[in-house]
Amino acid sequence: MVELIPAIDIIDGKCVRLTKGDYEQKTVYRDSPADVAQEFEQLGFKRLHVVDLDGAKSKHIVNDQVLREITQRTSLVVDFGGGIKTDEDIEKAFDAGASMVTVGSIAVTRPDLFGQWLQKYGADRMILGADVRNGKISINGWKEDSTEDLLPFLRKYIDQGVKTVLCTEISKDGTLQGPAINLYKEVMTAYPTLHLIASGGVSSKEDIEALDQAGIPAVVFGKAIYEGRIDLKELVTLNRDRVWD
Repeated sequence: MVELIPAIDIIDGKCVRLTKGDYEQKTVYRDSPADVAQEFEQLGFKRLHVVDLDGAKSKHIVNDQVLREITQRTSLVVDFGGGIKTDEDIEKAFDAGASMVTVGSIAVTRPDLFGQWLQKYGADRMILGADVRNGKISINGWKEDSTEDLLPFLRKYIDQGVKTVLCTEISKDGTLQGPAINLYKEVMTAYPTLHLIASGGVSSKEDIEALDQAGIPAVVFGKAIYEGRIDLKELVTLNRDRVWD
C-alpha cells in the first residue's frame, strides 16, 4: 500500500506552492503552516514533508522556526529539506524537530560531506533528494542542472547505505498533470528494494491509485490538496481500509 505524505512548502513563513519550481509562479495558500500541519494530523496522517523554499534559494536554512512550530504542535513524523548545506544546517533541522532530512544538492556538490552525514546520522534519518530535469539531477532550488544522470547517481549512494529516495520530476511538479509513473517504474526496476517516494504532478485519487498499482512505495503531494482536487477524508479512509492492497 502506497504511503501518503502531504507536503508543506514554505516561503516567508507561509504555506505556498510553486509550478515547476518557478519562484515567479507562486501561490500562497495559508499563512500558518503549523495550522495546516495540525489539520493533516487531525485527518489521520502520520507523515509530513516540509520544504524550506527560502532555504533552497538562499543555500542555507531560513524557516527553521516554522519547522519548530510544526513539530511542537503536532506528533507528525516530519522530513525537512531545503537549504541544508552545512553541519550547522543539518543540526539546526534536527534541533527544530525534524525526524529526517532530505538532502539533494550537497549529494551532488559535496559527496564527501553527504557520506559523512550518512555515517553520522544513519540511513533512517537521511533521505536522498533526486530532483530530475531532462534526465539530469537538478540542484540549488532547481536553479541549476548538474551532469549527474539519475540511475548512476542513485546507485552511488545506495552502495553507501541510502535506503530512501525522494524523486521529483520537475516538469511535473505543481502542474496537476499526473505523476511521472514511467520514471518511477524505471527506478524501482533498477533498485527494487529502494523506498522510493514519488513527488510531482499528483492531481487526483486516481493518480495515487496508479502509483500504488505500479508498486511505488510512497508519494508526496501538495497542490492537489490545496486546490481541492483530493478529498483528504476519503483518501485517509481508503488508505486505512487498505483497499489498494
